Amino acid sequence: MREFAKLFAGLDETTRTGEKVEAMARYFAAADPGDAAWAVHFLSGGRPKRLVPARHLATWAMEESSIPLWLFEESYHAVGDLAETISLLLPRSQEEVDLPLRHWVEDRLLALAGEPEEVQRAAIVGAWRQLDGTERFVWNKLITGGFRVGVSRSLVVRALARTSGVDEATIAHRLMGGWEPRPELFKSLVALDTGDANVSRPYPFFLAYALEQEPETLGPASEWQAEWKWDGIRAQLIRRRGQTFIWSRGEDLVTERFPELAEAAALLPDGTVLDGEILPWRDGQPMSFADLQRRIGRKNVGPKILADVPVVMVVYDLLELSGEDLRPEPLSARRSRLEELLGRVPRGARLLPSPTVPAEDWVGIRAAQLEARTVAAEGLMLKRLDAPYGVGRRRGPWWKWKVEPFTVDAVMVYAQAGHGRRASLHTDYTFAVWNGGELVPFAKAYSGLTDAEIRELDGWIRRNTLEKFGPVRSVKPEQVFELAFEGIQSSPRHKSGIAVRFPRILRWRTDKPAQEADTLANLRALMEKA
Repeated sequence: MREFAKLFAGLDETTRTGEKVEAMARYFAAADPGDAAWAVHFLSGGRPKRLVPARHLATWAMEESSIPLWLFEESYHAVGDLAETISLLLPRSQEEVDLPLRHWVEDRLLALAGEPEEVQRAAIVGAWRQLDGTERFVWNKLITGGFRVGVSRSLVVRALARTSGVDEATIAHRLMGGWEPRPELFKSLVALDTGDANVSRPYPFFLAYALEQEPETLGPASEWQAEWKWDGIRAQLIRRRGQTFIWSRGEDLVTERFPELAEAAALLPDGTVLDGEILPWRDGQPMSFADLQRRIGRKNVGPKILADVPVVMVVYDLLELSGEDLRPEPLSARRSRLEELLGRVPRGARLLPSPTVPAEDWVGIRAAQLEARTVAAEGLMLKRLDAPYGVGRRRGPWWKWKVEPFTVDAVMVYAQAGHGRRASLHTDYTFAVWNGGELVPFAKAYSGLTDAEIRELDGWIRRNTLEKFGPVRSVKPEQVFELAFEGIQSSPRHKSGIAVRFPRILRWRTDKPAQEADTLANLRALMEKA
């Protein structure tokens, strides 16, 4: 635990990518495989399920530190993070021990599952008395389920590749799917023999950057494939050894949630992996993402939801065929083989090739991009025809070119403090538009302002609070903001009758009075364009 805590502190103290990778590489080179396995799990975004209620942790911390409730609450509001608050308030440890990370996770943390409260209390307080400083903070983060550190999975992969000498693509592939933090799996993760395979394992997804310049700077349009950018669930469909597996980009196995796609996969030859987008689909065109949300999260889907929200997989890449990894091939070759494959699948099988945009030059591609919403797309994907299928997000071979977002001017009506380092500032805001003489809330947003604007707005919020509802403040309806969002649809679950997708702040309209903000009628008009 001590070495993992030192690694956590080192990663938290630097913003330099190279330093983060080097720190992780040093840790993996020296760590026991059992500890290294859990480190990979946590650094890659894995978090244990919270097994102890937060209120119990707070109560035990107050008892252990002899802190009254009012002081604990004031400290928590100042710090903004329960794990850090407890770490700071507890007395210094009198019996520090240096036990492996694996011990703390498996024998201390996971062992709490299903235990009565008194057993959990004894275990947690006992750990607090044996840990100090950063180690105690990391432990608290683990038991609260809030462990996060500023590294991406791709950086973890780079560190493991540097330590082991195995190439990054192989490491990334081995980490996909059902990888578990066990010593033997860590050893296989960094093993030099790269002939391993797993029947269910997906490939690392290739991701695109947002287009940063005019498309003409990419060279001749003839060297690029343009296709629609769909708004669904990115997924890989795998057919190996007579079995079907569907993995989302978030590495969730979602096969049972889409039985119609699993049925269609049985028509594919063994050793096939498709990359595409799961979309709700009716009468030859996509339905709204709100419809798809009705199926997201359902492990058991009944006949009614299957009939109400039928889905297809719009396929845009072929990663494996007859067990052969096709990713090194150029896109043009993979696309040709994909069309040939899907051409042999019966119509109505719910596996559709993603249509390319027929255009001979950038003028035609620009025109198509402007019409993306007419086919329920978010914009275009631009992919080099000679590019292999890569790993992770890379500049150059793939670009996403979205249509301009919808925008409205809205009035801030509620504000709430943020979390972590922003816990002392109000950074989460609720916005409303006019409906007659009433302001109707319709969206929440927390991104888009500079640090200086956040501090200035926080001061205004504190001076202009009308009421407090726990952590939420209602404020004078005076501040106007321009909001952007990708999609808009009707929603009976919201008071406004409207739901927007990915709302964020574009700018603070200090030049505009609240009376001139947009109306609910304006939003309904945007719905007709969506």
